[in-house]
Amino acid sequence: MLFSLALILIIGFSLSGILNRLRIPGLLGMILTGIILGPYALNLISPDILHVSADLREIALIVILTRAGLSIDINDLKKVGRPAILMCFVPATFEIVAITLLAPLLLKVTYLEAAIMGTVLAAVSPAVIVPRMLHLMEGGYGKTKSIPQLIMAGASVDDIYVIVLFTSFMGMYKGNGFTATTLFTVPLSIISGLILGVVSGMILVRVFKRIHMRDTIKVLVLLSIAFLFVTLESFVKPYFPISGLLAVMALGGTILKSYEILAKRLMGKFSKIWVGAEILLFVLVGAAVDISYLANAGFNSVLLILGALVLRILGVNISLLKTKLNFKERLFCSVAYLPKATVQAAVGAIPLSAGVAAGNTILTVAVLAILITAPLGAIGVDYSYKKLLTRTN
Repeated sequence: MLFSLALILIIGFSLSGILNRLRIPGLLGMILTGIILGPYALNLISPDILHVSADLREIALIVILTRAGLSIDINDLKKVGRPAILMCFVPATFEIVAITLLAPLLLKVTYLEAAIMGTVLAAVSPAVIVPRMLHLMEGGYGKTKSIPQLIMAGASVDDIYVIVLFTSFMGMYKGNGFTATTLFTVPLSIISGLILGVVSGMILVRVFKRIHMRDTIKVLVLLSIAFLFVTLESFVKPYFPISGLLAVMALGGTILKSYEILAKRLMGKFSKIWVGAEILLFVLVGAAVDISYLANAGFNSVLLILGALVLRILGVNISLLKTKLNFKERLFCSVAYLPKATVQAAVGAIPLSAGVAAGNTILTVAVLAILITAPLGAIGVDYSYKKLLTRTN
């Protein structure tokens, strides 16, 4: 395991640094490291690490979402209002519909299999987007119209919506049927997650004000509670829907609202933790990519992904109708909503293991979507924000 960790860190940081010097996002180097070292190429990552890969990826995601929560001012979200809500589900819905209609024509799958494929592909990646939006907030880009906050909030809830639909369509495929009440789990999980995060945040602030402890210990306490949120989500899932990741963000936002000085200090700590968490996240995403499936991915798969992205961009722009955002700012939002990585790596293989006839095709397209959209979105954001967004000090 130690040898594997050494390779992950040395090669990951090296490739990331080289690509950064070439003005290409370093995360692509980390994903490539995972592909090269992973079980489908050189097989140099210890089985012990791969066994807990999903947990490690989730920990890294919790770190960045906690940091995001500590940065999101609730007043900024209130200013955004309706578009933030629409961005949570409209772009994903457009993409799912596009894939459901196009995949049977291009890849010869059934409409239900196409719908499952759509829910695998439609989730935007907070792991790619959130760090970039935090960087923009620190630099003052898009600050006046709260554009980074809008994108972060939408991307986080977008995943919940898509995963609920994925579970529902898989249930239909297995013969369990689909009921309209299933969709009520989306708003219910959002509301319950927000309440859990806000209440916990208020309690934590009171504890932190009364009991003196080092900021490092406060960070560990925050992480522990965040882990409990995600564990609680899994535990109560059969009985009641809760979004653990949304609770994590709400927890951070409540601390910022109630104890701003502490939130700023903790955010600095989480920024340092993210340096290590980021490389683990993207290397392990890369390790989950089975490149042998790419041999089966023809032009039609690429065409399907690009066609779905066009509909996603249309969904973003419909969500932003009647807002104060100008053409450049809407274009930036469209680009920022492109990248996919974590959800696709997590659920891409589930249809295949569950016996879905088109499971191999779904996994192939999911892998291809990561390799196309993660660098496309990351490069698009990194190269365009200075040209498309207004900077305020």
